Amino acid sequence: MEKLIPRVYQAIKESFFLFGPRGTGKTTWLKINFPDALWIDLLEPDLFRRYSARPERLKEVVMGNLNKKAAVIDEIQRVPELLSVIHALIEAKLGIQFIMTCSSSRKLKRAGVDLLAGRAIKQVLYPFIAAELGKNFSLESALKYGLLPLVVSSSDPQKVLKTYAALYVREEVQMEGLVRNIGNFSRFLEAVSFSHGSLLSISNVARECEVERK
Repeated sequence: MEKLIPRVYQAIKESFFLFGPRGTGKTTWLKINFPDALWIDLLEPDLFRRYSARPERLKEVVMGNLNKKAAVIDEIQRVPELLSVIHALIEAKLGIQFIMTCSSSRKLKRAGVDLLAGRAIKQVLYPFIAAELGKNFSLESALKYGLLPLVVSSSDPQKVLKTYAALYVREEVQMEGLVRNIGNFSRFLEAVSFSHGSLLSISNVARECEVERK
């Protein structure tokens, strides 16, 4: 469904980071707006291993594709060392627009890598808005499931949203070590969802989760 719905977000001419939560359609939007770009998907195991071992290979690939007007590096947080190579390529003024996607800037900042010092603009792609969905917008569905393109386009949004939440807990919370007790956080995630759209009482949520208020 997200492929058929035009987004309000417009492409820019400068190099940029495209941030946004998982499932907001970053990859889909880029493939529609930059169909002829040099594409490097770091989710592919062979490419991940290749660039992890030798980040400088990116320069060789780019120099061999100077006919391309844009280069997309999908999931840049997987090999943040590539940013130093991209920085040098931007400084070389090759006439290529570099676009880096990432679900969270936190991962890049924590790695202490080169964030291109202003050479690339930070852009964010959010879930759908009512104006984008038009007649397909449903307030009831939006309140119940949200407007993530991944969920909106599914024939079973409840199942997809449940899987999405589980993936978020594992990839963004447990693997990042953001909380000490993943069980407590899972209970919090469920309890706080019932406060969506209403006044939030931290004490009540803490009591429901059986954890200390702090």
